[in-house]
Amino acid sequence: MPDLLIELFSEEIPARMQARAREDLKKLVTDGLVEAGLTYASAGAFSTPRRLVLSVEGLSAESPTLREERKGPKADAPAAAIEGFLRSTGLTRDRLETREDKKGAVLFAVVEKPGRPASEIVAEVLERTIRTFPWPKSMRWGTGSLRWVRPLQSILCLLSDEAGAEVVPMTLDGLTAGNSTEGHRFMAPARFAVSGFEDYRAKLARAFVMLDASEREQAIWHEATTQAFAQGLEVVPDAALLSEVAGLVEWPVVLMGAIGEDFLGLPPEVLQTSMREHQKFFSVTNPATGRIEKFVTVANRETADHGETILKGNGKVLSARLSDARFFWENDLRTVKTAGLEGMAEGLKQVTFHNRLGSQADRIARIEALAREIAPLVGASPDLAAEAARVAKADLQSAMVGEFPELQGTMGSYYARAAGLPEAVAQACKAHYQPLGPSDAVPTDPVSVAVALADKIDTLTGFWAIDEKPTGSKDPFALRRAALGVIRLLLVNGLRIPGFALLEMAFGHHLNRIVGVDLGSDDRDNAELLTKLGLSGKNLHERAALVEEVQADVRRKYRDRAIVAGRGKVSAEDFWRLSDGTLATGSGNYRVFHEEIADLLSFFHDRLKVHLREQGIRHDVIDACLAMPGNDDLTLLVKRAEALSAFLKTDDGTNLLQGFKRANNILTQAEAKDGVEYSFGADPKFAETDAERALFEALETAEAAIGPALQAEDFAAAMSAMAALRAPIDAFFETVQVNADNAVLRRNRLNMLHSIRATCARVADLTRIEG
Repeated sequence: MPDLLIELFSEEIPARMQARAREDLKKLVTDGLVEAGLTYASAGAFSTPRRLVLSVEGLSAESPTLREERKGPKADAPAAAIEGFLRSTGLTRDRLETREDKKGAVLFAVVEKPGRPASEIVAEVLERTIRTFPWPKSMRWGTGSLRWVRPLQSILCLLSDEAGAEVVPMTLDGLTAGNSTEGHRFMAPARFAVSGFEDYRAKLARAFVMLDASEREQAIWHEATTQAFAQGLEVVPDAALLSEVAGLVEWPVVLMGAIGEDFLGLPPEVLQTSMREHQKFFSVTNPATGRIEKFVTVANRETADHGETILKGNGKVLSARLSDARFFWENDLRTVKTAGLEGMAEGLKQVTFHNRLGSQADRIARIEALAREIAPLVGASPDLAAEAARVAKADLQSAMVGEFPELQGTMGSYYARAAGLPEAVAQACKAHYQPLGPSDAVPTDPVSVAVALADKIDTLTGFWAIDEKPTGSKDPFALRRAALGVIRLLLVNGLRIPGFALLEMAFGHHLNRIVGVDLGSDDRDNAELLTKLGLSGKNLHERAALVEEVQADVRRKYRDRAIVAGRGKVSAEDFWRLSDGTLATGSGNYRVFHEEIADLLSFFHDRLKVHLREQGIRHDVIDACLAMPGNDDLTLLVKRAEALSAFLKTDDGTNLLQGFKRANNILTQAEAKDGVEYSFGADPKFAETDAERALFEALETAEAAIGPALQAEDFAAAMSAMAALRAPIDAFFETVQVNADNAVLRRNRLNMLHSIRATCARVADLTRIEG
């Protein structure tokens, strides 16, 4: 069985595209070969900046001959029917077979498709792959129609076995497949022929090309850390940069240079970001001082002066870049010292966050108010939380963040310290963005937690209020990530905050933008309308709670930014008019945004399910806990789900679940049949057997233990008490006939089954557990 070697040689492929291109080449070619009837043992894809390579081992030499039988019309069918069958098979009448079956003589067509040699199939598949390759961006060159990421210069396509190697005949837009390739662009540019993958790989290595990207990564990291260790230094790990640099070189040569003394006073994050983003340099720290003092760069060639000229040139460019960074840093510090962080943030009034949610300054005001309300719930000082929220996003107006957006938050913490603000405020400037993903660190300082929660919840409630929710795979405002961030903040810090109340607070701060009147203010502009609405003299949450439910046509108005008061067609008062012309008043108890809060809570539950499934908790276990009261307390919900999951993994849990389901099924069928509910309490005096009396006692004991355990939120203890029901329930079903002939006994036993269901239902809704 031959082996296949393909190399697509081109100008430099962008590093960010190489990993995906390797996988696409492997999938497109191997899938095409299999669809054409060939089989193979294994395949591997490789890339360097100038080539994509695929090696396929154990490829079948040809596709198999296929024999297909097709049943046609009867032998005496009309001529038109037979002619149609002949056209569909491509055969003539004399090549049809006549066979007898139970309905008489029937025509059959036997069609054989002969196998094809592998070389013919490979040529077709490779041409189709090249012409349809899914590059994120591609280009045309010359006068041809072929598109590739960069001009394609040659194609190597070989089939090799024990007898030797043969070039697969193929021509594509003037490129003819061959058996040769080039080595390193500068160190070994001459072409050379190869006879198979092992020969190809060995000759490339001699021509200063390291084919495997993972080997290049290992070589770079090993040499960089070795050089740093020799000088008592450490290289800052950066997996993404390592992968990118490995895609920029075919023959990595690691060089270490020094950073000018003038720049060592810059924050380490600034040095690292500037070198990584602009120069693709690794940062090297001094463990004794914690400062970044040197850099590692990776050249693509060996030089006679051992990289001295390269380092000198890189040093000049780096000095220019760091001079810019130092200017930004010093300029920002001057702004902070003269105007403070709040002065730096003034410009955010002119920065739109969203055209229906106001400016960044509007958003900061909402976050500040919400952080102040959340602070007591997380053990933070309300004043500190409000101060941190006020300045947390000030660095968005800094020159440094303008140059390096990824430093937002980090620079804010430096500027907060420079302004003499409390350390908790400085920490919150950086930490309030966290967690940014499922593996990112979660803030634990109370002030940081308060601001982080306020930031994410304001985002979620704002976009829910204007009906900009995630749909399918589309989530342009990263609302799923924000919800997961809230969940992780609550769980990691063990916070017990009812979600409905928390979201209601947040929605309340959006009312100013949504309804065209500031419900939080009693100033002259609002006083008359607030009085008409029955809201005067009440605090923000009382006002939100007392706004009467308006009719559907009015409620739809806030979704249309064109008619929100102050932005278009109607005044604030007209906004609150019902369709009959009367003004809505705050005489009812309607909760503003009740539907949105319920929908957003459901969204949180969906994200929590994903999070818990990753922790090994089944979806049906989560559903059983979601059905219980208090499911807006996510920490309590998770605590219950973890206890139930652990319980169901035990023998007692599994057997009790079976007993519960049997009891529930019998009771449900009886209630449906009789049209009554058996929930009036079973009486022990009607118990006839020892098993019945034992179950009565067990239910009474379990109920006495489960109640206090649930009150203390000790779900493990509650489920342990529930587990004690397993043996009595098993014994009951083994010895007692529930549907007895005696109506009194039957009713009493069905009421006992209800007691079993009710007792278990206090812990979780076991009807939702599968199996």
